[in-house]
Amino acid sequence: MTDLVKVQVLTAAELLKNFEVSEEAEEHLVPDTAPEVSIDRLMEAGLYPDAIKLLAHGLPKREAVWWACLSARDIQNPQTDEDNVNALIAAESWVKKPSEEARMRCKELGEKTKHKTPASWAATAASWCHGSMARPGEPVIEPPEHLYAHAVAGSVTLAAVLSDPVNPSKQFSRYLKQGLDLARGGNGRIEE
Repeated sequence: MTDLVKVQVLTAAELLKNFEVSEEAEEHLVPDTAPEVSIDRLMEAGLYPDAIKLLAHGLPKREAVWWACLSARDIQNPQTDEDNVNALIAAESWVKKPSEEARMRCKELGEKTKHKTPASWAATAASWCHGSMARPGEPVIEPPEHLYAHAVAGSVTLAAVLSDPVNPSKQFSRYLKQGLDLARGGNGRIEE
């Protein structure tokens, strides 16, 4: 039994078909059990990026993008450039009210920030949740179903590494706790 009420699959295997884990992670996975079992084992082994990928693929789109927003917001500072500030605001706005207009703003800012920051990836994740990946006026290209989760995992992982390039373990652990709180139906805002 699992308390990750927002994760709508029964086994980790259902999520693992959508991405690859590192070689080191393979021995810690228990594909025929609830995703939480594998996430916990990956965290215990210090394989945080793999745990983040698994959780990002298990979360619903809005919760996953919110998770990316929380980690991106955590590392923003007064030196963050205006485009990245706006990318994060756009992603947060999309989470609060997912609309085509908000998605297009996220797409625009994700491209403008060149997918180099957690805020850029959070905005990109929102833009990959629905709608077309093509430019306006071109034939519709639906994003692959789990593409957003790859951007979310990138955002969360990058935020942890940027927060402490030498030893990001503390931030990895903190961000995973936020994601797990979201998976349990919380708002992701955990106490230190």
